[in-house]
Amino acid sequence: MNKVVLMGRLTRNPDIRYSQGERSTCVARYTLAVNRRFKREGGPEADFISCVAFGRQGEFAEKYLKQGTKIVISGRIETGSYTNREGNKVYTTDVIVEEQDFAESKATASNYNSSSYQQPSAPAQEVPAQQPESRPDPDKASTDGFMTIPDGIEDELPFI
Repeated sequence: MNKVVLMGRLTRNPDIRYSQGERSTCVARYTLAVNRRFKREGGPEADFISCVAFGRQGEFAEKYLKQGTKIVISGRIETGSYTNREGNKVYTTDVIVEEQDFAESKATASNYNSSSYQQPSAPAQEVPAQQPESRPDPDKASTDGFMTIPDGIEDELPFI
């Protein structure tokens, strides 16, 4: 099985092109900076993964994705090779995007982008804890656009 799931930020705006012919297809190329979970001292903190989205996924990238956007993608790894102008063989590895979606709310993304790619300096607002007996209210969301899950809810779930 060839399946990959990644979450990271775009290092630059997607490069958009359209194929030639009667039925032109959108092709979007972008690089995703994916933080490493475990870091060696002095080693890199992120991997930079080349991604290619075709058709509707490419059009989505063209319309909505830009430098700094945090996304989750799933797809497959595709390898290839070509000979460059100097006659050297170059090997390539790309993730062919099958699905992509935003990994943060619009408000969080705008805070991230407006702070010149640094962590916000203001402390996050704390959401008051709910009583364990109460059910989450889907209409109430925290300031980052996500619902607060009360403590102790795991005890009520039948599948854990």
